[in-house]
Amino acid sequence: MGRVKEEYRSLSGQEKAAILMLALGEEHASKMFALMDDEEIKEISQTMSSLGTISSNIVERLFVEFADQLSSTGSLVGSFDTTERLLTKVLPEDRVNNIMEEIRGPAGRTMWDKLNNVNEAVLANYLKNEYPQTVGVVLSKLKSTHSAAVLSLLPENFSMEVIMRMLRMEAVQKEVLDNIEKTLRTEFMSNLARGSRGDNHELMADIFNSLDRQSQDRFLTALEERNRDSAEKIKALMFTFEDLARLDNNGVQSLLRQVEKDKLALALKGSTDAMRELFFKNMSERAGKMMREDMDALGPVRLADVEECQMMIVQLAKELASQGQIVISEGGGEDEMVY
Repeated sequence: MGRVKEEYRSLSGQEKAAILMLALGEEHASKMFALMDDEEIKEISQTMSSLGTISSNIVERLFVEFADQLSSTGSLVGSFDTTERLLTKVLPEDRVNNIMEEIRGPAGRTMWDKLNNVNEAVLANYLKNEYPQTVGVVLSKLKSTHSAAVLSLLPENFSMEVIMRMLRMEAVQKEVLDNIEKTLRTEFMSNLARGSRGDNHELMADIFNSLDRQSQDRFLTALEERNRDSAEKIKALMFTFEDLARLDNNGVQSLLRQVEKDKLALALKGSTDAMRELFFKNMSERAGKMMREDMDALGPVRLADVEECQMMIVQLAKELASQGQIVISEGGGEDEMVY
């Protein structure tokens, strides 16, 4: 009981309120949500969605604090799904979607707090397509260390334009600031939240990416017979070695610094001329010559070994992209995605 008492003492006020709302059930909790404003709902929803499993002993101690009697209650699980289901009982769908997208996104009470928690590479990738004046306003609202990190990742000419705008910047009208904040919320944060939400097809695409080529073909063929739409979605989401052609030169060079040279030689041995050229043009002349010599020295190679090395390099690229070290464009368009 001492441990339970200690755990209960460590709960914050928001955590206690969130546990209570979950314990009350949908009908009663929905009436309480109806009396709150959006900011209060966001705060308590954020806490509810990150509670995890709460023991029945903790719940009982909480109810004793709020009331004289409590018979018993089982453990509760606070998650995005349970929170969303509760909100749906009392709020319109568009309000629920907006609230859930915000709490799934980076933590922070205000939009500017949230932006301070967004990876600088992801934020720079979005801002580089905005007007320099707009970018200057955004950076002026962030922590100086975060603004500096974002600024250093923007194209040099563009970053100088932003700096000049910031030097000449006067007090920003509230209406302008509100419009920028609204755009960030609807266009950037909502996409970021949706991207982190995950999807069954994305999960299966990741799993299929880890299969050898023969197994991929076998499962996709079988799936096409049962559910052609799902098979097509998975194929569209799968990431192959050839998709690395969507990296820019900086991305290829970052990947080259991380990948094992013998693995790259084997992967390129079984790849197309275009893919080989992509990597060779981002190496020094000496490194490229050595890589070609290594590839020639390999002689005939097993397809399975080539595919295994290509798969390892693809996984490395996705890890670097998730860390914001490289950006993988969607191909052909201006929009880009970060895994």
